[in-house]
Amino acid sequence: MLRHTTIAVIAAALLALAGCGSESTSALRVSGSTTVNPVAADAAQALDGTLDVRVDAQGGSAGGIAQLGKGQVDIAMSSKELSAEDRKQFPDTDFQPTQIGADAVGIVVRREVVDGGLKSVDERQLRRLFEGRVKNWMQLGGPDLDVFVYDKEPGRGTREVLDTFLYDQDAKAPPPPDSPRYAIVGGNEETRSKLLSTEGSVGPLSSAFVTGVKQLALLAVDGILPTAETIEDGSYALARPLFLITDGPPDGAAERFINYVLSTPGQKLVTKHGYVTVDELAG
Repeated sequence: MLRHTTIAVIAAALLALAGCGSESTSALRVSGSTTVNPVAADAAQALDGTLDVRVDAQGGSAGGIAQLGKGQVDIAMSSKELSAEDRKQFPDTDFQPTQIGADAVGIVVRREVVDGGLKSVDERQLRRLFEGRVKNWMQLGGPDLDVFVYDKEPGRGTREVLDTFLYDQDAKAPPPPDSPRYAIVGGNEETRSKLLSTEGSVGPLSSAFVTGVKQLALLAVDGILPTAETIEDGSYALARPLFLITDGPPDGAAERFINYVLSTPGQKLVTKHGYVTVDELAG
């Protein structure tokens, strides 16, 4: 009997060790928004050695949400609100968003546009711009310079925020114009690179990605620029929340990761990348 008991104890211990080993080697999978990505990547690096986290930015916010719905990732990064369509597409997924901060979609132009006299645009002017109906910045009171539009591909959080502002929640944006001066781009890094390389260009981009970039400038919307203050008080029309989303309430490694991002060191990463923290939003 003693021998059998000893064998049982040893077997249980081996199973426990095996379980611990599988947990430590199984990576936490995080994917989605290129806006949230810098914060998540820095958090993963800070937790290296205590938590194995694999962060990727594929397909933007919609891509991350879809991957979560398909069980391909543990956490989706999103720079847009979950829509009814997201939930309808994955009815078996219990989407649970945790807000980690806030950002703004900036209307970003090359510096020469602002230096040429155009400081602010309104909703109607923005709609004309992104529908390809403004050919020269002079039409909006800017310099004599051709307009080149870089719009975001569908599914990107940035694109959805802009479209919602221009066409309301239930309306759809028209198809892209057939124009040699209009192109679709993907993530924030690609958008910024294209704007930097093209004279007279404009595109929607996380306002944080413009900080310190002298060749680029932000247009005000209805006279209001995206700043920490205007994001906090909601006066800037294109402010948006930033989320980490799980299937059901976060637990295990996902809970540890999200709790770190919400902690004081984690929120410093939010500030580092130019975003507004949860505490700042709370006032």
